[in-house]
Amino acid sequence: MSLVFYGHPLASFCHKVLIALYENATPFENRLVDLSDEASRADLFRFWPMGKMPLLRDEARDSTIPETTIIIEYLDHYYPGPVRLLPLEIDRALQVRLWDRFFDHYVQVPMQTLVSHRRRPEGTADEIEMAACKATLTTAYAMIEKQLGESPWITGDAFTMADCAAAPALFYAETLVPFSQEQPKLGAYYDRLLARPSFARALEEARPYFKFYPYQDRLPARYRDAAE
Repeated sequence: MSLVFYGHPLASFCHKVLIALYENATPFENRLVDLSDEASRADLFRFWPMGKMPLLRDEARDSTIPETTIIIEYLDHYYPGPVRLLPLEIDRALQVRLWDRFFDHYVQVPMQTLVSHRRRPEGTADEIEMAACKATLTTAYAMIEKQLGESPWITGDAFTMADCAAAPALFYAETLVPFSQEQPKLGAYYDRLLARPSFARALEEARPYFKFYPYQDRLPARYRDAAE
């Protein structure tokens, strides 16, 4: 099989790329990375010494593709399917790239920072940094609510790379800073993302690993049950 995906089922950034792969039923080998296992770790690091997941290897082209946005754009160009995740028209493509970056920087990053503080020894969390992260998420939610308008997806009528970024970011972020009742469009958008078959599949594959998520008790009920 030409494409080899290096990742972990619990990782939100890995979900982002899995959604893109599943959207177009792109054939690939899903290679789970266990960083505690020397052989598994070495397999990843030989292609990408930074050791970050996810990573895509295209054996047919002898190419190593890191970073989620680059991976999805690579797939959209070299392995296109019926769902185009990046529009051809430049202005629409720029909007998709903007909101893809938005979810990565202003939802994923503060969310992951908050989770990392939960893993710290008791009494060592940075309360100022945590408050700043929660404020960033609150601001991001308000901007998403405004951006959605009457559209089903974040940049319009079509599901794109930006929605691939939104799904896992919002899934975990909502467990840390719940959506406000004053954000009905965001809530409805989140429900549509959960119902999207590609994301539903990624979450189903993650179910056995949710028990390792520090905020498992705040997951949606059907995933919380799986974590117990």
